[in-house]
Amino acid sequence: MPRSTAAYLTDIVEACDAVAEVLIGVDLDAYRSRRPIRSAVEREFTIIGEAIGVLSRRDPALASRISHARLIVGFRNRLVHEYPQIDDEAVFAIAQHDAPILRAECAALLRDMGDAD
Repeated sequence: MPRSTAAYLTDIVEACDAVAEVLIGVDLDAYRSRRPIRSAVEREFTIIGEAIGVLSRRDPALASRISHARLIVGFRNRLVHEYPQIDDEAVFAIAQHDAPILRAECAALLRDMGDAD
């Protein structure tokens, strides 16, 4: 049985929460110097990109309500396929500034669907 749209939105919210949690007290220098932290953040962004990719195929109207959905999927593809060229400063900035916005959008979509966030 296929997963529900709400399940993918929940994955995104939870991944954003995980990014925020792992970065508590972490500055850019610590992020750059600690591979386990970078790996955790990149893994969560991979999950986010995959979930948005699925939503884009299953429910394009819903996915269109997620800001920069195509860019997020592209970011996931870069993390997975072009990992040697990943810019740690850019990933850290996305985690700090863009992930909270994405989380809020997806939580709002879940509320609109009648699911808790």
